[in-house]
Amino acid sequence: MLNTVWLILTALAFGAVLEHAGMLNRLIEPVARGVRSIGGLVIAVVAVSIGVNVIASDQYIAIVLPARMFRVEFERRGLLPVALSRAVGDSGSVTSPLIPWNSCGAYMAAALGVPTLSYAGFAFFCLINPLATIAIAVLGFRMRCAEPASPIERPRSHDKQTGT
Repeated sequence: MLNTVWLILTALAFGAVLEHAGMLNRLIEPVARGVRSIGGLVIAVVAVSIGVNVIASDQYIAIVLPARMFRVEFERRGLLPVALSRAVGDSGSVTSPLIPWNSCGAYMAAALGVPTLSYAGFAFFCLINPLATIAIAVLGFRMRCAEPASPIERPRSHDKQTGT
């Protein structure tokens, strides 16, 4: 179990270095500029979450980093945080058991005694869930947008002529 703990700690340190060095902002700017639709934005989040899962070797980093990277862009487009949370959760967390060098994949392979790539073809939820998230976003189904702020009603001034 210590190997898995070391892998998680190393991945978290890697994520902290990326964020504090400003590399995350540098990476997200071209992606955000190239995305035109809400469906495209969700596709970008799913792709980045899976990519971070592969590169950083940790599920927690694959959830936290893309969420922090895309938070401002989701706010700018008027989408509720639940849309970002769903996109990151449906891709970053469920694909981690499919990656052999990821902490989840390494743990499951050790616990089950089966190589990760042997059970990957049978992990239907892990394979289908990111695709379903993309399909839902492209179709625009339940993509909740923030309601525009209602104008503040000013109290009516007291009419001096009528006394009301």
